[in-house]
Amino acid sequence: MFIDSRSVEEGAVIETTVCIVGAGVAGITLALELEKQGIDACLLESGGYRADDETRDLYRGENVGVPYEFADGCRSRFLGGSSNCWGGWCRPLDPWDFEKRDWVADSGWPFGLDELRPYYARTHALLQLGENNFDPAYWEAAIHRPDVRRHPFPSGNVRDTISQFSPPVRFGKVYRKQLLAAQNVRVFLFANALNIDTDGDARSVTKIDVGTLSGRRFGIRAKVFVLATGGIENARLLLSSNKVQTAGIGNGNDLVGRYFMDHPRIMSANVRFKKEWSRNKLYDIKYHYQNKAVSAHGTFISSQFALTQQVLEREKLLNARAWFYSVFRGENTKGSEALIRAKQAMLKKDQPGYSMTGDVMTMLAHPLDTACFGLARLLQPRPLITEVKIQTIVEAEPNRDSRVTLSAQKDSLGMHRVKVNWQVTELVKRTFDRTVAHIATELQRGGVADVTLDEPLEGKPWPAQLEGTWHHMGTTRMHDSPKQGVVDRNLKIHGMSNLYVAGSSVFPTVGANFPTITIAALTLRLAAHLGRVIKGDETISTLVTSSGTPIKNETPADVPMAASAMHMRGDLA
Repeated sequence: MFIDSRSVEEGAVIETTVCIVGAGVAGITLALELEKQGIDACLLESGGYRADDETRDLYRGENVGVPYEFADGCRSRFLGGSSNCWGGWCRPLDPWDFEKRDWVADSGWPFGLDELRPYYARTHALLQLGENNFDPAYWEAAIHRPDVRRHPFPSGNVRDTISQFSPPVRFGKVYRKQLLAAQNVRVFLFANALNIDTDGDARSVTKIDVGTLSGRRFGIRAKVFVLATGGIENARLLLSSNKVQTAGIGNGNDLVGRYFMDHPRIMSANVRFKKEWSRNKLYDIKYHYQNKAVSAHGTFISSQFALTQQVLEREKLLNARAWFYSVFRGENTKGSEALIRAKQAMLKKDQPGYSMTGDVMTMLAHPLDTACFGLARLLQPRPLITEVKIQTIVEAEPNRDSRVTLSAQKDSLGMHRVKVNWQVTELVKRTFDRTVAHIATELQRGGVADVTLDEPLEGKPWPAQLEGTWHHMGTTRMHDSPKQGVVDRNLKIHGMSNLYVAGSSVFPTVGANFPTITIAALTLRLAAHLGRVIKGDETISTLVTSSGTPIKNETPADVPMAASAMHMRGDLA
């Protein structure tokens, strides 16, 4: 069931068993699981079915650290959340990503990979992945093409790893019908969580205050509350809810918002392939991303280079992933950028302020650059490649000083905007340097390519080309001790009886793999835990007016709930 929050009675208090704030990957996954268990839930989504500028503005804030974009185009504030701008990469974390490492401060999870294995397996249906198999040899044999083959690794210091691609699943579109038909889940659109109310000693949440941009205000009362608004907004809402605890909920040890992490990414080196390896598509992002040539059993895959666990331990490095990046003629021009945006629009990726007409005009104004780049992407002729680089993504090292705080600026709802201070450590620089150096040595020894390395990063300022991957993580980190984490191993905020957090903000360490599949696995685990906690409780499904009078659980008259529910107020199709 979908409800337009702009039509909820002013001052109403809506009661439920579980209130989920945020309808992205974590929020929708949890809602669907609770529906299966017959548990009454309300799911709050800030936006509607599509992006709108007024709602998008709520994400904006100040950047005061490493140059970093974290709002427009990096997150999507409408049904489906960041799945609307997700590329689809999926791979579970490595076993050692969960372990305590003496050279990585504040590393380690409260549990190991085995705890998540059954939930990782279940994500494959949810994310529309192939079989639960990430063995490179298996996929190479299944693809069975001469231009898709594994590289030799003579020294044993480098290994290849496989990622699978989700289509990608846009959760707000793919699971909309299930949410519409749900008997136990009500989805409130245009519903912004403004404040978390607690009892007098901040041990239990009593209510979420909700507001719409149209000015409507109401509340959600529940037995259990789950924040699933992303790695930045989870911290923002906790810090903003400071009526009882002045530092914010769950922040007694000054941890909320700290340890903000993203996966830093850089392109470096120059690769010159030997002729027999020059057409291999398996490791090049320009050829392996969602490419039918690099697929088997109906699943798109890609391969990345990584250092072995032994090398990481011996050299005390962070985890990393790397692949080739072919640069095509016409790339990084106005014409090629317009063509890329047009393709992303066809894939339904959220792009703030996008104009297809404007991009068509840009492409017509730069025909040569557009044509060269388009032909290179479509036909993949090697003569149109100008150079090949190595693109590397490195695990972020946990860092207390990398953090999200509240800005003095306020948004249109009256909430303080965020101030993001992304800090990236020297160990990350050394990991970039050593990872690319090892890969270069392996490629040369294996007769694959000659590689010219760039100047080392370590000991120097970050280059302008450093960028994040919009994986916002770590701000409500998980730990068994409240002195070292915001949530416990069951994702419940320390010291609170009924407030949980879902999503990548709970990651204590983040590996070098893409977080969506781990977000989904953790959420499936949380759903199982909440089912055990709630089992036997009577669900509540009543709307209450501001005077306390129960009213029927139905949508306002101007928001029909039948098949026409997708057209609430004429703007939610």
